[in-house]
Parts: sequence; C-alpha cells; structure tokens
Amino acid sequence: MIKIEMPKPDVVIRQREQNPKEGEAIIPSVFGFIDFHKVPRDKGGLLLFFNDANELLFVGKARKMRPRLKKHFEDNVSPLKDHRDEVHKIEAFIIDDPMEREIYETYAINKLRAKYNTDKVFY
Repeated sequence: MIKIEMPKPDVVIRQREQNPKEGEAIIPSVFGFIDFHKVPRDKGGLLLFFNDANELLFVGKARKMRPRLKKHFEDNVSPLKDHRDEVHKIEAFIIDDPMEREIYETYAINKLRAKYNTDKVFY
C-alpha cells in the first residue's frame, strides 16, 4: 500500500485589511486578499482554498501558481466563480514535479473532501 501525507504549506495567505503606515503604498484588495505576492510566480504546485470554518472548498494545481491563483478570482470559468466570497484562507504548496502534483491533488480532493471539486472524486 502507498502511504501519502500532505506536506506543510509553503505559503498561507488569509483575508485581511491593510493598515498602511505613513507613506506606504496601498495594495489593492482582491476579495479581501492583499498577499498574492507571497505565492511564487514561476513555481508549480497546489492551491487549497478554505472557508472561515477551515473547510476545504477547492483544490487546484498549477504549473505557475500566482497567475493561476489570480485567475481563480478573475475569470468566469473557475469552479470557484460563484463561491469566491466564501474563501478566507489559501494554502500554497510548491511541488515542481507534475506527477507529484497530480497525486497530491487527487489525494487532497478525496482525503480532505473538497466541496467544489467535481472531477477526481472517489468518495
């Protein structure tokens, strides 16, 4: 039997408001998130979206995480398009190998029971 364990997230961002200090630039908020810059731009990995009760809403994988993360909040084809206001926390895992990303994505969807993932569901 194969044993899979989710690694610890490399980046965790939460909804928050910016409290700018004197002379500090204001970061535009995207659905309450201002820390997208912490997610690596050119690294592949997994993105896990959680609600305020820490329930997993959606699991996604990406070859380039930050552009994909932004697309989830901008485009009209994302599975999260009708649920963006529910997202309160995002965990990003850097996983360079495409096969590992696929395995972890399927594992997370089924083990953590992602609410809005409809494909790759085996439960």
